Amino acid sequence: MKRAIKPAAPFLGFDFESTLTKIARVLTRQDEVEVVFSPTGPRVEPNRIILPELDQADPALHDVLIGYLDLLVARAKHSQLAQLAKPGPALERRLAQIIEDRRVCVLLLHDYPGAQWFLNRLRDHAQQDASARWEKLSWSARFVWLVECTLWHEPMLPRFADESLQSSLGVLHEVLDAAQHSRSTRASLDAAREIINRVRVLGQGRVNNMMLSADAAHGFEAESGEAAEPGLIDDGDADSDLATEPPPAEPPASGASLESESSEAVGMSQSLPGVSRLAPQAAAGAQADAIYQSPVLSIPLSTEFDTVTDLTGQGESAVWLQLRRTARAETGALQAKLERVLRADAWTHWKREQERGEIDRSALARLVSAPGYRTPFKVKRVTQDRDTAITLLLDLSGSMAGQKIALARLCAAALADALTQLDFACEVLGYSSIESAGMRRLFDAGTAAGHDLRRYNRRVERLDLRIYKRFDSTDLTGIAAIECGHENPDGECLAWAANRLAEHPAERRILMVLSDGYPATGDGNPAILQTDLHQRVQAISQSGIELIGIGILDDAVETFYPVAVVVRKLSELPTTALATLSRMLTMSVRR
Repeated sequence: MKRAIKPAAPFLGFDFESTLTKIARVLTRQDEVEVVFSPTGPRVEPNRIILPELDQADPALHDVLIGYLDLLVARAKHSQLAQLAKPGPALERRLAQIIEDRRVCVLLLHDYPGAQWFLNRLRDHAQQDASARWEKLSWSARFVWLVECTLWHEPMLPRFADESLQSSLGVLHEVLDAAQHSRSTRASLDAAREIINRVRVLGQGRVNNMMLSADAAHGFEAESGEAAEPGLIDDGDADSDLATEPPPAEPPASGASLESESSEAVGMSQSLPGVSRLAPQAAAGAQADAIYQSPVLSIPLSTEFDTVTDLTGQGESAVWLQLRRTARAETGALQAKLERVLRADAWTHWKREQERGEIDRSALARLVSAPGYRTPFKVKRVTQDRDTAITLLLDLSGSMAGQKIALARLCAAALADALTQLDFACEVLGYSSIESAGMRRLFDAGTAAGHDLRRYNRRVERLDLRIYKRFDSTDLTGIAAIECGHENPDGECLAWAANRLAEHPAERRILMVLSDGYPATGDGNPAILQTDLHQRVQAISQSGIELIGIGILDDAVETFYPVAVVVRKLSELPTTALATLSRMLTMSVRR
């Protein structure tokens, strides 16, 4: 009986990020684009879209994140990012960005009208955020937000009403109308500059001295803003990202500045600072403590610095050939036995009465006796047991150094060689983590700003993920490049491998993990890493993927995996792994 193909279920992290990456590649028509999450998002980098670290566990925020994705794709396609990145007053760049966002979203909606729903959810989220923080925002941050609302034709909420703000907006009708019809990035910058000039006139009292006043020493000329790195757009106020919360806004008085270093950005273009805004449920200190004391998932501070290196076909051919010879000497008998079992099953299953294929000898008499007979052929029936995709995932932590990694490499060679010869789709992956200078800077900046970062359990280490053999390649030489890394956050890496496996079309999927102990990182809580692995194993198993844990001189796999085998002698690793996989592959054949 054929098994129905099960849709891929969420693997607690990587599947949603993968889905967003696919959407980004479709919208941008660029296969190399990837989507990552970071507390410093949203922003666009070359071949990378960085989203803010909203709480992915909250389904209500998924549409908001897709809205952010649509916004950033629109920027990447229709905006001159280099012009917006040039040095200049921070307020000018921020106003230009919100004018430009309106312009590029209109262009995106022309091509993809369906994006309207997600952009509306993003606008709703921005409204809620601005309303919740309104009392603590400076006058300039409120002014910029109301300019943004005007550009999006959104009515002013009663709590946003303020005499000085309304007066300032009142003299900007003509300029804002022109901004709504911006046709280029340069026009958006010009409109932002004109808005600043108009409010400066108000501050100098040349229009109405009841309104805002500002002098040159504390006004627009007081802050030049910093230049962005080449090719990078940081969409928040450079002075407000990771800043402490500003004091509540006071009514504008003489000497007040429209652009203050303590202004905190709001709106959908901001880089969301502060842990409490990345996950609303962690805003209260007591609740954050509860999350920390009741660990479930290991949440990274950022996925922005994680790397995936494809080494398929990148190993030395001579080293691979020697490795293959050794592997075949070790596991040749097991491989031959598996091949006999599988081929015997295939030979006994034929689909007859076909118009093409091999001649069916039993039908030859009918071919002679019935001149109109047209189906004397047979074809081999493809059984579900051959429509199986297998992933081998290797723990590359430092504890695997020496003989362990050498035998793991030999094991990978034996399995991949056997499966490839038997026409099974297979993939060989490896994982570890290592400290990242970028993540360290991000963590140090958050700590210095007083943010509670306890909800994150991977703070300074990035994932180092390796692909030694892809499903779509028969080149196995990359396996010769298997080497040790540093730490092993098993749960996150298992989710990554499972997500790749789920995307491969097959009726049956098997994921085999070789590991020599419990998950560990240099900066993570071991209890969280273990509950994280438990949760991800459960989610992956429920999706229909069959998991096998092979423990190398350690029985930790028995704690986590539904099928677990412990190798007590290193020399037995390749044969034990292949024998275990063979039992899984032939299980349904014997039934």
